[in-house]
Amino acid sequence: MKVKAAIMKTPDAREWSVETIDVGDPVASEVQVKLTVSGLCHSDEHVLNGATPMAFHPVLGGHEGAGVVTKVGPGVTDYKEGDHVVLAFIPACGKCRPCSKGLQNLCDLGAGLLTGQAISDGTFRYNTEGGDPIVPMCLLGTFSPYVTVHEASVVKIEDDIPLDKAALLGCGVSTGWGSATEIGGTKVGDTVVVMGCGGVGMNAVQGAASAGARYVVAVDPVESKREKAMELGATHAFASMEEAMEPVNELTWGTMADVTIETVGDVQGEDIKACTDITGKGGTIVVTGMGDYQKEDVKLSLFELTLLQKRVQGAIFGGTSPRTQIPHLVNMYRSGQLKLDELITKEYTLDQINEGYQDMRDGKNVRGVVRYTDADIVSA
Repeated sequence: MKVKAAIMKTPDAREWSVETIDVGDPVASEVQVKLTVSGLCHSDEHVLNGATPMAFHPVLGGHEGAGVVTKVGPGVTDYKEGDHVVLAFIPACGKCRPCSKGLQNLCDLGAGLLTGQAISDGTFRYNTEGGDPIVPMCLLGTFSPYVTVHEASVVKIEDDIPLDKAALLGCGVSTGWGSATEIGGTKVGDTVVVMGCGGVGMNAVQGAASAGARYVVAVDPVESKREKAMELGATHAFASMEEAMEPVNELTWGTMADVTIETVGDVQGEDIKACTDITGKGGTIVVTGMGDYQKEDVKLSLFELTLLQKRVQGAIFGGTSPRTQIPHLVNMYRSGQLKLDELITKEYTLDQINEGYQDMRDGKNVRGVVRYTDADIVSA
């Protein structure tokens, strides 16, 4: 199948190029999915700016999508043509040591996420028109209207859930929500600070509010995002961590935040210190946002880390299993306890993908999405 797709052609390209590519049919343990939309996540921006290392180029971007199964490979029994599915950017085999310990978000299959080699046989499902292999982001590559992926990366959902909203569950919503409720362990009455209110942070706000936090403090320099955070469950909003410090101190009678969640798009070492400074005794700092893989310096007070028994905790996919979290959040959405429609700021065509990423950089979007049309399919 030939389709239009957004790829990063060379390591220094710094923007997406819409090209015709070949999408291979599924082999054993794989399915092919026709996508409705793809989310424009900041993690793909890390690919563009070189902060996330890829095995080689070209790279097919995108790792947040949902659609309908159109083909199944040999041996696939859990999925059939016509099934509605969400793609999870972390595959979950259910058999490896982390999976057997309940840590499916740390499945050993994740070791190949940036290699482009299919889980099933180590080959490639995407190629240029010239026949060169393409690395799909997180073994998904949702900047294409069709994807061929391993069944370990697919989660089935009910047919009545809008696919354009369900797509967000594959990364941003699950990651943010779980960062507050699972990794952060927010409890009723807690004070939670969320630093960065984009596609992930906004859902950390929703998760903290749902868990019963007394105060949910959203921090973001963009006024429209602060306003949206207040609509989605924040009790207070500030433009910076410095601005939030004294109000949090007053709200909590000096005990400060129980949980602080860092969801900045491009994490810097000083961000960690800002989070630890606003967190109280025995509190947890959840580091969810990603930084440049080459940067190793983190700033924080080692004195306070020890004497105030604070905990700095990394988080991927919100610390939960995709096969558990995605159906759970579908039910939360169905019952009105999770807002998805309100997260999508703007839709783009595939040809407008670079406009979408510029809008993200300019702070205009909580989450932009690319909606696919028949014009994106060159030949079946």
